[in-house]
Amino acid sequence: MLDRTAQLTTRYVRTPEAARLLGLSPRTLEKYRCHGNGPTFRKLGGRVVYSIGDLEAWADQAACSSTSDPRYVEARAAGNAHR
Repeated sequence: MLDRTAQLTTRYVRTPEAARLLGLSPRTLEKYRCHGNGPTFRKLGGRVVYSIGDLEAWADQAACSSTSDPRYVEARAAGNAHR
């Protein structure tokens, strides 16, 4: 569990800002939430929020060194799975 200082410094953003940071549309993030293949999110009251750290971690999972990288094929398939 995070210590109290870490909890106070965690920054949360709503869907439009999270989408902007990732270079995606807000609707894409909404679809990812429904299908379970997007970044970790939290539901606080009636609002969906993302921690900056979770967005960075999710984006880092898609990092590839070339188009022949096995992670590239997986990331591409995940993005096309629900079209």
